[in-house]
Amino acid sequence: MSARFRIARSEFILGGQKSGKSRRAELLARQWLDADPAHRAVLIATAQPWDAEMHQRIARHQADRALRVPGMHTVEEPLQLAQALSEHSRADTLVVVDCLTLWLTNCLMPAAADGVENEESNQPPAPVNTAQAAPLLIAIAQAAGPVVLVGNEIGLGVIPMGAQVRAFVDALGKLNQDVAATCERVTLMAAGLPLTLKGMA
Repeated sequence: MSARFRIARSEFILGGQKSGKSRRAELLARQWLDADPAHRAVLIATAQPWDAEMHQRIARHQADRALRVPGMHTVEEPLQLAQALSEHSRADTLVVVDCLTLWLTNCLMPAAADGVENEESNQPPAPVNTAQAAPLLIAIAQAAGPVVLVGNEIGLGVIPMGAQVRAFVDALGKLNQDVAATCERVTLMAAGLPLTLKGMA
């Protein structure tokens, strides 16, 4: 992915697993850093190492990111995303949030995030509420510098059988719609290729 893109005030990048979402966000951060020596880039990472496989995945992403965007600083924040975004946003700083899906998982399924999810439970996660989503939308709209948010589109497959998973898909779909409405540009990634859903490419 070598194309150059206009840096939007805010961009929401959606896609499936290994669709190129994070790579596009990193490319935008690299372009921002290359444009001016005074520019900074910060990644707010929401992932938590729930198990050994996730720990290895995070370490691999960190190593790859350090090679592709060596000037980007990483901040780990699994829950207080709105606060972290407001804290690190500056006129000279591009902030990447990767990713909203894991953040929502941390908020709605803390047992799963702790690695002790009960698959037999019929209790769905609580719906996304104002206390969780509204501050994030405000932080995006009021950000002093450009913001790039990464999230998964998981509603295109077979309807899940479990009540918990169906509730989570619904909650993520609602969050994605709200974030897309707030952002200047929305990009759908498929096989490493971007499709602009909103705003200019």
